[in-house]
Amino acid sequence: MKILKFGGTSVGSVENVRRIGEIVLNQHDKIIVVVSALGGVTDQLLAVAQQAASGVKINGELVSIRTRHEDLIKGLFNEEDSIKTIQALQPLFDELEKIVQGVTLIGELTPKTLDKILGFGERLSSILISRFLNVQLIDSLAVIRTDRNFGKANVDFERTYKLISEACASVVQFAVAPGFISSAPDGSMTTLGRGGSDYTAALFAAAVHATQLEIWTDVDGFMTADPRVISKAYTIPMLTYSEAMELSHFGAKVIYPPTILPVYQKSIPIHIKNTLNPDGDGTLICQSEANTKDHPIKGISSISGISLFTIQGLGMVGVTGISMRLFGALAKEEINVILISQASSENSISFAIDSHFADTARDAISLEFEREIASGRISKLNCESELSILAIVGENMKHSAGIAGKLFHTIGKNGINVVAIAQGASEQNISWVVKNSDLRKTLNVVHEAFFLSPYVELNIFLVGIGTVGRDLLSQISRQQNKLKKDHRLKLKLAGVANSRKMIFDREGIDLSTLKDAISQSEAKSDLNVFCQTMVEMNMFNSVFVDCTADAKVADHYLFVLENYISIVAANKVAASSEYSRYRALKEMAAKHGVKFLFETNVGAGLPLISTINDLMRSGDRIVRIEAVLSGTLNYIFNTLSKDIPFSKAVRMAKEIGYSEPDPRIDLSGIDVIRKLVILARESGYKIEKEEVINNSFIPDKYFNSSIDEFWNTIGEMDEVFEKQRVVLEEGKQKWRFVGVMDQGKASVSLQIVDPGHPFYDLEGSNNIILLTSERYNEFPMLIKGYGAGAAVTAAGVFADLIKVSNI
Repeated sequence: MKILKFGGTSVGSVENVRRIGEIVLNQHDKIIVVVSALGGVTDQLLAVAQQAASGVKINGELVSIRTRHEDLIKGLFNEEDSIKTIQALQPLFDELEKIVQGVTLIGELTPKTLDKILGFGERLSSILISRFLNVQLIDSLAVIRTDRNFGKANVDFERTYKLISEACASVVQFAVAPGFISSAPDGSMTTLGRGGSDYTAALFAAAVHATQLEIWTDVDGFMTADPRVISKAYTIPMLTYSEAMELSHFGAKVIYPPTILPVYQKSIPIHIKNTLNPDGDGTLICQSEANTKDHPIKGISSISGISLFTIQGLGMVGVTGISMRLFGALAKEEINVILISQASSENSISFAIDSHFADTARDAISLEFEREIASGRISKLNCESELSILAIVGENMKHSAGIAGKLFHTIGKNGINVVAIAQGASEQNISWVVKNSDLRKTLNVVHEAFFLSPYVELNIFLVGIGTVGRDLLSQISRQQNKLKKDHRLKLKLAGVANSRKMIFDREGIDLSTLKDAISQSEAKSDLNVFCQTMVEMNMFNSVFVDCTADAKVADHYLFVLENYISIVAANKVAASSEYSRYRALKEMAAKHGVKFLFETNVGAGLPLISTINDLMRSGDRIVRIEAVLSGTLNYIFNTLSKDIPFSKAVRMAKEIGYSEPDPRIDLSGIDVIRKLVILARESGYKIEKEEVINNSFIPDKYFNSSIDEFWNTIGEMDEVFEKQRVVLEEGKQKWRFVGVMDQGKASVSLQIVDPGHPFYDLEGSNNIILLTSERYNEFPMLIKGYGAGAAVTAAGVFADLIKVSNI
């Protein structure tokens, strides 16, 4: 025999009831169908009872309940059978109306009367479903015996199992029974508490030693996390009884927790199925499963609206009975404690409860410990609200070392503060408390960290969609599927700003429609608002990407890092600014466990900074750097010819996109100085830009005028460079603008190199660097390649993004 339970949503519409019929009538076993009230009817009945006790007219609600049942009947039956079924329900509607009128007259609603009223939902639906299926109806009031604890009655298991067994013995193939309702020894109607229909089904299953209990609801089963928060959550195929109990206790509202005990005691499996998706696999709950360590965490549950109390005082240390008195006082007020955390020194106890009972709890504790508080033995009674409890659950956690370490490292590096922690000795769950505002972020990072998500997600906030920014987005778009497939990485654009407008989308901005989306946005670009919105969105694995050359953008870096958001910067302003600012950013990133990456500040996509970092971390010391670091200047001097004068080569460099928007930054040597300073700092030297000797090769007057005047007069230098070029050509020599750092002393200058020099064969806009270290002394390390251009710079930014993801 199998027991099938159908929830309120399942019996709430014509289509769903017909689906129940298909599910039941296609079964080959003997079947007992346990049904809940129509979806929402129990809440309507509760409202009716409360309003009646307050003297409010309730005719409208009663009519609504009747109408819902009659409309369902008319959709399921032919006209003749509809009339008969409505007539079968009429005595219950009459009885309900009389009871409610009585409550209205006396103005009092006792727990006993409330149970009587609330039970009508299941009584009505069970008659309706049994007549639709044309099967026997078992009266749960006659077979489930409880005490008189109205509202949540305690079951007399021995008597109940005997009565159910006797009633089911006469079932030929199918029968229907109402859930939720029961009766006391004196015949008074009682109820089994909210979710009691699940409990009813479990009692039937245990009584008849069913082969399986199926709970048909409106979800596919237990999910790895709340799908309303985690879009990547998926159905857990199998759970043990204890795992299901833990997840249910901490907020997974798939099954009523007391349901599990009766079937657990008889080793009866529970199968959670979706009435709306009957072909889905659902979740199977059973005694045990294979001990696999691949996924020690089965799922994450959460409860919001929590208050955390802390009672503290040196007078508690070594005093017996404190905990007993504390939780006894709460028990008297029927306050359920969800989580407990106690200091090993015994000077404090923290516990979490539903926030609705916070005031009552405070009063109860204050009264119980009135003398201790007055004498100072208890010095603190604190209540913190607007909190949430989360729990990771999995029996195999006890077989897997490092779960707690990984959990709290993941939470911490995302800037989430843990308020309290609790873990049982069974190691089946770890629970912790966070602010409500951090709940979504915490669920996401934990779900991802334990491979409950199919991929790691990186949320990108991009400032600057010029040449580099556009190329970056293009590369991301082309590589997205490969990254998902091969590296479990999804890059999601959550915010973007150009110089005029900005847009945000928590679900991700479609790259194919970005141009139209940002042009249609009504939000004007504002760096302060952009950064503040990014922080307020509080998304996990966030990274701020700066593809500008704007000092104002760099001014926001410290704020970004302070809020646990990594930075990837093509903008070299911050790393080459005052040394104290550079150090502050590096230290803030290290302190908060986020990344501040700026590989493309020097050499575009060349691995210069990362190579220096690797050498330094391995114990080497950089003693000298010689480098051609300006792809723009290298392009200009390689392009000079009899037919292409200096001024034309400069203009070509700008048109191609090699130079800065104002090419004088390149020509002045300032750009090379910035890059050399960054390399020197990453090599461990404290150096400022002003300390670098700049041997400029162009008179200062070209840098002191306007950009328009520069373009009008730069041609004056053509003849000077042409004369020198001819001489160099005759001597088979070339110009290279070289930066040198030797033991912390730095300079930049235009140098002439001979054919045998490593810098001689440097084509186009390529960069080259010679690193001399204590290890690479006699033969310096040489790195050479493209050093300018939007595509290679974007590729370098892309590579830094991959580093942030830690794949």
